[in-house]
Amino acid sequence: MTGHSTLIDAIDALLPQTQCGKCGHPGCRPYAEAIAAGEPINRCPPGGEDTVERLAELTGRPPQALEQPAQSPLAAVIREAECIGCTKCIQACPVDAILGASKRMHSVITAECTGCELCVAPCPVDCIDLVPHPEWQAAADEAERQAYLARRAELGRRRYQARQQRQARLAREKRLERQRRLIRQGTRDTRSGPVPQQRQRQMAVKAAEQAVRRARQQFESAQRRHDREACRQAEAQLARATALLEEARASLASDSP
Repeated sequence: MTGHSTLIDAIDALLPQTQCGKCGHPGCRPYAEAIAAGEPINRCPPGGEDTVERLAELTGRPPQALEQPAQSPLAAVIREAECIGCTKCIQACPVDAILGASKRMHSVITAECTGCELCVAPCPVDCIDLVPHPEWQAAADEAERQAYLARRAELGRRRYQARQQRQARLAREKRLERQRRLIRQGTRDTRSGPVPQQRQRQMAVKAAEQAVRRARQQFESAQRRHDREACRQAEAQLARATALLEEARASLASDSP
């Protein structure tokens, strides 16, 4: 398992971290995992032929022609006068490189944009353009271009991971809030009589037990990946889920004769 994880890390380090999904996966890390499992190495247009050659050398496979044409670094630009503030591009951006709020003008943080193009299709008024990335165009020689690509990859990976962690945390909090509502409802609702009330509390206990199981699975998965930050988050989630379970069981026990 450790050797396999090391290979995935090495493959991921060679990918451009645009998180564009053109490879058929929802990010560069999932594509790295797929390559380690045997998927073709030629499905990354932003990486170009250079990335294919590096992946071939790393994996010991023969180089292959790209499935799609190579793509130079791009940046998204919002025509702000036409933006209606729908937030759909913000939701689509895999690296949180778009600023804005509902019914307010949106703007791209160019330095953090990976040119993934994922913001273009959701825009209902077609006010997003893709242009050559200014930092790429400003590079005077090959060394500066490679330095830009390295910065883009490091920033893209870090921001993608931060977004994934934030979305996972919000999903956990949403589940916990649903469980809290079930517990509160079971505690307060006495109008339907004792049998329905007890049923609600049983459902709350079951939901809390599921939350504890999920948290334990996430913690064990993080331990296998040797991911300290994920372990820390999973431990905190497990503690919250366990507290909810104890509360739900106590509420159910209060119904017992």
